[in-house]
Amino acid sequence: MNEEIKLSKFAKYAFFVLALNIVVILWGAFLRASLSGDGCGQHWLTCGGEVIPTAPQFKTIIEFTHRLSTGLTFLAVALLFVWAFRKFEKNHRLRKTAFASFLFIVVEALIGAGLVLTGNTAGNWTPSRPFWMSAHLITTFSLLAVLTLTVWFGVGGKPFNFKSKPKILLLLGLSVFGLLLVGMSGSIAALSSMLFPSPTLAEGVAKDFGETSHILLRLRVSHPILSISVGVFLFFLAGWLKSQARGSVWTNRWANVLSILILIQFASGALTLLMLAPIVLQLIHLLLADLVWIAFILLSANVLAEQNEIAENVSFVTETQSAIG
Repeated sequence: MNEEIKLSKFAKYAFFVLALNIVVILWGAFLRASLSGDGCGQHWLTCGGEVIPTAPQFKTIIEFTHRLSTGLTFLAVALLFVWAFRKFEKNHRLRKTAFASFLFIVVEALIGAGLVLTGNTAGNWTPSRPFWMSAHLITTFSLLAVLTLTVWFGVGGKPFNFKSKPKILLLLGLSVFGLLLVGMSGSIAALSSMLFPSPTLAEGVAKDFGETSHILLRLRVSHPILSISVGVFLFFLAGWLKSQARGSVWTNRWANVLSILILIQFASGALTLLMLAPIVLQLIHLLLADLVWIAFILLSANVLAEQNEIAENVSFVTETQSAIG
């Protein structure tokens, strides 16, 4: 990436779309935590059978506002997709990331509709709900990843491929898998805390290990275990990637950002647990999780681009030597 970042109009808009998606994600988390997901009943696209709800309850306002915001986000991503196809030539990497962004926002909308139509909202429990939420989490993370890459390429990020060193690819792949596991376990933990609230931390811990407790409660303990394990792994991975960066300014910067965010997230998670997950802390915890994911994507993109550049230089030197010889 260029040392001096000059944002084009497209890059600025891509950044806006990424930020807008994060806001909508947080509003969706507030919707869930406030038990407002059934504010429009099991109706979609309408709200309670009406295009615009009349005499709505407070939870209906929250749900309807969320739908409006997701609709705005859908249109914003669609415009990004159209703009990329009009501005850049065929097979350009920004066309690919913009198309992927549109694809994931469509899947995201369909999963949201599925949650509503199947009644997997608010305080309702069905055995399929954890799977819906896991699919929702994976799609959300995928959308954030491709939007982040759209911004990165838009500000001059160098192209990359996956023909890097096997060790680096393996570690990055394990990191992606670990972060998705943490995210899914976090979704289940949030769902279990919402469905089965505890007045004290001691009671909550007892429920986690109770033989007669609901399966969600017994799975909840997996989240802090996975979070600490994956966080420590990423922290040391960031340090190792810095050592392999050969003085790359942006790789070093994103490795540092990732490390700092992980430490802040550890503190956020501990505070959220000790205070029995109030909504404000849940939102902060989710925001930090999204920022950790984005920082990891940017670090990975810089590392892979650097490895690609090194490979091209080695190939050029080898071909030159062969030609001279």
